[in-house]
Amino acid sequence: MIAVIDYGVGNLFSLCRSLEAIGQQPVVTGDPALLRQADKLFLPGVGAFADAADKLRQTGLDEVIRQEAAQGKPILGICLGMQLLFEESLEFGAWKGLGLIPGKVVPMEGVIPADYKIPHIGWNALHYPQGKVHPLLAGVPEGECVYFVHSFYATDCADAVIATTEYGAELTAAVAKGNVMGCQFHPEKSGDVGLSILKTFCEGSW
Repeated sequence: MIAVIDYGVGNLFSLCRSLEAIGQQPVVTGDPALLRQADKLFLPGVGAFADAADKLRQTGLDEVIRQEAAQGKPILGICLGMQLLFEESLEFGAWKGLGLIPGKVVPMEGVIPADYKIPHIGWNALHYPQGKVHPLLAGVPEGECVYFVHSFYATDCADAVIATTEYGAELTAAVAKGNVMGCQFHPEKSGDVGLSILKTFCEGSW
């Protein structure tokens, strides 16, 4: 069973439709028992980091996610869901994340050129550090474009970075640490390339 974690943050419709398009029957749930039964978990999210992290704590789902990750269950965070995997975010304050991947989330402002628009919205190419392709991205040739919507990005996480993108500066696009993975971009909005990534995650052994 593939489960999409529902903690009251984000539009889950497009992710579920994309999963159905690759032959999955996702269960959208915030029930810890169902999440523990699932084979793989998706952690989506849009909006503010502080609000999302608070909702995870209020529901107790933060501990469920940590426990399932510690037991080796594959987890894929998407957009804000990826950012929540890190130790902290400096989005309008300092907020603790799930701590599953070392690093922090910081503003793009002051990092990218002043004439670049924030949020970063649009299609940008993926690049692989040292040309190494992580299994999650095995079906995606370097240079393929995916869809981003974000104002903050992950840093101090070099050991976990599996893809970057260029937007006036080199920004983290995807990360992985063992069974815990994340995409800053939206695979569910990235056409065939995104579907390929979702399919690889759902069908792969991690």
